[in-house]
Formats: sequence, structure tokens, C-alpha cells
Amino acid sequence: MRTPTELAQVFREKQLKLTPQRQLLFNLLHDNESHPTAESLFEIASKQMPGISLRTIYQTLGELAEMKELQLVDIGNGATRFDPNMSEHQHFVCDSCGAIHDVDITSAPKLRAGSADGFAVEEIGVVFRGRCGRCNQGDQSRQTTKRSPGLQAKNKAS
Repeated sequence: MRTPTELAQVFREKQLKLTPQRQLLFNLLHDNESHPTAESLFEIASKQMPGISLRTIYQTLGELAEMKELQLVDIGNGATRFDPNMSEHQHFVCDSCGAIHDVDITSAPKLRAGSADGFAVEEIGVVFRGRCGRCNQGDQSRQTTKRSPGLQAKNKAS
């Protein structure tokens, strides 16, 4: 996604409304790696600019997606996520905390639809699922703690 300043210029050139609310959204999305939903952006934006409408958020996100400034990400949970990273990449979803991370696949062969007679495949999406490093590390420390002889002895003494 372009910088907020560049997006403002593009909106002016396309004669789209350039409001303070939209400029706030440009700033919230710039370098945002959290893959936010419209609702999560609304929650953040409302704190910074009371009175901003969810309709404005959706309309701006839609226009940015049409302009190929945002990717719409569907991870299968019903809520569309928005990704300002327009490079070719896939996504990893943590089944524990729900975080979404970008994943670059560098050594995979190019995917093609083999028996798609008459289909016009426009995109292929791969979503990896599992546990992120933070959640995985938290589980390992809890397991270590549970098995710790010192802690077991302390618990028996209590």
C-alpha cells in the first residue's frame, strides 16, 4: 500500500472525497501487519475521531481494494480482513490467539487448477494454520513448569 500522503494524492486525482476520516484510515492501515477487520479499524478510529461512521470505514476500504491498495483476506471465520501488503504472499493463522501473519513461500511450485475446464481462476489462496511462536512458546513453558521437579516438590509440600 502506498503512503498516506501518496494515497491522498491518488484520491484527489480520482476526484474521490478526501476527508479527515479517510486520512485517518490511511494512517491506521499504513504498515499495519495485523490484518484488521473493518470493525477493529472502526474501534480504533472512533477513539481518535469520535463520530466517524462504520459506513465511511467500509466505503474507504472498498475503494482502496478496488484501487488494488488493499487485499481482502478470507481466513474462513466469516470476517473479511484487510491487508495493505500487496506483495505476493500467503497467510498463517494462529488457532490459539487468532493472530494472522504474512508468510512468503519461496520454494513452492506455481499452483494451477488442473481440472478447471471453463473456469477462470483469478486467485489462489493458501492459509497455513497452527500455533504462532508466542503461543507455542507459552505452551512449552507451561509444560516445563508442570513437569518441573522443584515445582512438583513445592506443590506436594503445600
